[in-house]
Amino acid sequence: MADLLSTGVSGLLASQIGLATVSHNVANVNTDGYSRQVVQFSARPGQSMGQYYIGTGVNTTAVQRAYSQYLNTALWQASGDQSRAAVYQSLTAQLNNQLSGTTNLQSSLDAFYGALNDVSNSPADSAARSTLLARAGALASTFQSLSTQFNQLSTQSQRQLSDTVNQINSDSKSIAQLNEQIRSAYASGKGEPSDLLDQRDALIKKVSSQVGVSVVEQGDHTVSLFVGNGQALVNGVHASELATAQNAYDPTQLEVVAKDTGMVLTGQLGGGALGAILDFRANVLQPAQNQLGRAAVAMAQAFNAQHAQGMDLNGDMGGDFFSVGSPVVQLNSGNTGTATVSASVSDVSQLTAKDYVMRYDGTNWSLQDTAGNNIAMKGTGTAADPFTADGLSIVVGAGAAQGDSFKISPTSQAAGGFKSVITDPNKIAAAAPVVASKASGNTGSGTLDGISVSDPTNPNIKNTVNIVFTSATTYSVDGGPDQTFTAGQPITVNGWTLKLGGTPAANDSFTVKANANARGDNSNALTLTNVANLGVLDGGNTSVGRAYGQLTSQVGSAGSLAKDALSTQNSIYNQALATQQSVSGVNIDEEAASLVRYQQAYQASAQVIQTANQIFNALLSAVQS
Repeated sequence: MADLLSTGVSGLLASQIGLATVSHNVANVNTDGYSRQVVQFSARPGQSMGQYYIGTGVNTTAVQRAYSQYLNTALWQASGDQSRAAVYQSLTAQLNNQLSGTTNLQSSLDAFYGALNDVSNSPADSAARSTLLARAGALASTFQSLSTQFNQLSTQSQRQLSDTVNQINSDSKSIAQLNEQIRSAYASGKGEPSDLLDQRDALIKKVSSQVGVSVVEQGDHTVSLFVGNGQALVNGVHASELATAQNAYDPTQLEVVAKDTGMVLTGQLGGGALGAILDFRANVLQPAQNQLGRAAVAMAQAFNAQHAQGMDLNGDMGGDFFSVGSPVVQLNSGNTGTATVSASVSDVSQLTAKDYVMRYDGTNWSLQDTAGNNIAMKGTGTAADPFTADGLSIVVGAGAAQGDSFKISPTSQAAGGFKSVITDPNKIAAAAPVVASKASGNTGSGTLDGISVSDPTNPNIKNTVNIVFTSATTYSVDGGPDQTFTAGQPITVNGWTLKLGGTPAANDSFTVKANANARGDNSNALTLTNVANLGVLDGGNTSVGRAYGQLTSQVGSAGSLAKDALSTQNSIYNQALATQQSVSGVNIDEEAASLVRYQQAYQASAQVIQTANQIFNALLSAVQS
């Protein structure tokens, strides 16, 4: 009877553990990262009774997680990819909203050129001129506003970068602490610490969503986490911290570094939220800033160049209409020499949206874009013969040491510095500075085919010049030596260029003189309106408006791809989660069935004990009687 009692007690205890485990599962049905726990039983060895064995009950051998390492690893990867896609999509959506919001540059350009058309129709109308200046100010505000919003988004991404690094450090420390607890638990010989393992897995999943990690399980049941090219985040029970540090060239830009060594990890981190922030900054936001700045430089230079060829209501040559931010040159904080580098835009048609790094090897200077591509330079780098490359003129000073480098950002600050510099409506140069006429007594068929300004800085541009033909094929300028005439061939004098057609006769004459009717002349205003569609960039193939269109298309495409990627990653993550939960998740129906099963087993075991007790009492009564 002692065996019957022992067997009943073993069943009772086993059922109690089963009931406790089921209760634990039900209680944690909504706990993120919890893995369903199951009880493992084994039959006790039977008791030999001669020619047979009688069972002696049950042992509870383990309480284990329903777990698949493969499925959990797949879930961590999916979580990292989904988080990366979500953050990237959020940032690109913000940038798209900025470009399509109230600060739409194309609308400002259209309004500006509309006002310019009004001036060309009524060049002396002060109201039209004032409206043009107001529209110019609005255009400048749009450039500045977009630049400010881009900078704010950059600041936001820097803040996100710091917050994410701090969160990674905190979670890595917690994983290291759990490693210590798990290692101790296994060493105690009390079996698998399921809840600690779940907590650690949940943290690994969280870290994976912040930065792509490689997880390596160690022999002592701890895990190590690595990022990038092998930088340890967690090594057993020790956690290594990441940190942020100022970029070597630009202190406003943060880099991710290993805190203990200072090694820059930015280029190695591509997964999770951190990878999305770095990717967005390098491949979407900074190119967009540069592209916007390139459009600003093109607008300012093209419009200024034409405006300078006109004459204002005061009889003065037109000055700059717009100003724009200059190229930015930043030295590497590790430079040991004393050299300085300056850069300016010398050929806007060759200007790109790239940033560059200029290095000195102790003998020669070299130029690369930030993608590492070598850029050929001409010149010697002196003020008289500057280096030229990609539309830039670069002057380097003496004192460079081997290894010194400088970052050149030709257009990153251009839009922020875009301004309308004319405040007096009378200074709008709508008229041409010179006019050409032919003598009324000309007998030949020579015609005036147009006059334009080729050098507005020539001090003699408004001087009266007479061109007299000495024959049908020769002419002289102000009585100078004869020159050969070819119909249609430009005649350039004092900063203007005249084209004559037909066949002039001997003694025919043409006169070029200062325009005395600036108030009624719209010649230059008409030419200024053509700047809207003038090919300025990309070798003269891209107008300012088209450049802005390229910017919106570039950002819109990035946003669309990010949205599609997020949808895909959401599906992959949900599938990975469902698969993992099919193994590790708590099924309430299943747990309810297990609860009834263990309850019935418990009651049956109690009945066994009661029966053993009754038999024992009956035996005692028989002996006593």
